[in-house]
Amino acid sequence: MVSMIQIPGGTLLMGSEAFYPEEGPVHDREVAAFELDEHPVTNAEYAAFVDSTGYVTIAERPMDPADYPGVHPDDLVPGAMVFTATSGPVDLGDWRQWWRWEPGAHWRHPFGLDSTIDDRMDHPVVHVAYPDAAAYAAWARKRLATEAEWEWAARGGLVGARYAWGEDLRPDGVVMADTWQGEFPHLNTGAAGWVGTAPVGMFPANGYGLHDMIGNVWEWTDDYWTHRHTVPGAVALDAGQRPSLLSSEPGSRIPRRVLKGGSHLCAPEYCLRYRPAARSAQAEDTAMTHIGFRCAR
Repeated sequence: MVSMIQIPGGTLLMGSEAFYPEEGPVHDREVAAFELDEHPVTNAEYAAFVDSTGYVTIAERPMDPADYPGVHPDDLVPGAMVFTATSGPVDLGDWRQWWRWEPGAHWRHPFGLDSTIDDRMDHPVVHVAYPDAAAYAAWARKRLATEAEWEWAARGGLVGARYAWGEDLRPDGVVMADTWQGEFPHLNTGAAGWVGTAPVGMFPANGYGLHDMIGNVWEWTDDYWTHRHTVPGAVALDAGQRPSLLSSEPGSRIPRRVLKGGSHLCAPEYCLRYRPAARSAQAEDTAMTHIGFRCAR
């Protein structure tokens, strides 16, 4: 089981106005004290959960045609989204050039049925959809963090800093997180030697002693996605604009949740989301090679 770190309560200066519009508005948010896993849940830890419960992840289950209108039934097979580097520079406006749907890909076979996690049991588990993360958390008698809790913890005691460690991306030339090094999406020279996910704890901890809050894998939070922060005390959204409804993709009934932290695929020319304030929307049912989680309590 992942060890946990006590995070003190306080007033979070949440969000940013310097990067992407969904990170605003900047506002104060009160966060009560809580505990958070020291690092993302690893393959070994997730395997213990599956061995104990027999749990089957979303990526391993048959797909319901009602959830995927317009998709041919022959394509509705268990699998997950897998990143594949391109052979050279491409148009960064078309993500389909480096993401592919891989039948048979799931947490034990992250790149397809011919791949294995045998040599990466200390890496973060990936290809976990939101229900898969929530099920592990319940088994471990924990929960997923809220977005505010997650951002507060990621900041490690710093107020309003750009990164989890301060204002400089590489203080004294040190690579502080597992993010893309090189030219996305075709050349990755590796962060401290690691291309793709890295074993947890390979990069410096933040001010609270938490590892991999930035980079390595995106992490699920328990919050539904909204296009801007909902500021406490503001006028409530009407029923037609509730976050749970805003979160759905056009034509889909599957809501989206907030991911935090960025991943090993974040690169300055494509995704400047390796920061505590950064956030991303993800459909609850989607499993990908750069999404994992950690638990709170």
